[in-house]
Amino acid sequence: MNESIFDRSPSERFRHLFSVISGPRFLKKLGLNNEVPFFIFPYRPEENNEMIRLQNQLVNKLEQKGIRILEINLYDLAVELLKQREIWEQTREIEKTVSKNELKELLQGVLDTKTHIIPAIAARMAEAEFDVMFISGVGEVFPYIRSHNILNNLQSTAKDKPTLMFFPGEYTHSLESGASLNLFGIFHDGYYRAFNIFNCEP
Repeated sequence: MNESIFDRSPSERFRHLFSVISGPRFLKKLGLNNEVPFFIFPYRPEENNEMIRLQNQLVNKLEQKGIRILEINLYDLAVELLKQREIWEQTREIEKTVSKNELKELLQGVLDTKTHIIPAIAARMAEAEFDVMFISGVGEVFPYIRSHNILNNLQSTAKDKPTLMFFPGEYTHSLESGASLNLFGIFHDGYYRAFNIFNCEP
């Protein structure tokens, strides 16, 4: 990712985001060459709290323009699924005594992306009237839910409306390794089908 993106203030980046999302080009999915309308908004992990605040402002501003946003927070979604299966409190207790990898093994069935997370997102999509879907909470659910798995499995479900993922890390492209989602600047997951929102013109 171009370093100059992070040189801009968070509010400048959100102004760009607003101008892109509110434009007809984005909403009509123009210029995507038949690719899925998936976009990444990368940001520094330490900016997370500021991003949450600005995201709320952005949603309000877009909805004032008549652009309806469906917000999917992956952490809230995961908690909801665990509560539905009546294992949320149990999970919180276990979390204190086991490693993240051990907990990941225990939760693998309940939080499986293909069989549980994507159907839950699809159900919310079916219930809502929306123009753009926002996906957040990526850092909070790592390593139990991986962003590239979400995007890979969403391709057939969310191809009709633009989807924007708020990503605490970098979305890089190189000739050697292709495109990569680099969570927290440490964990690298190959994913090539999304567009960096900062490369999009309003």
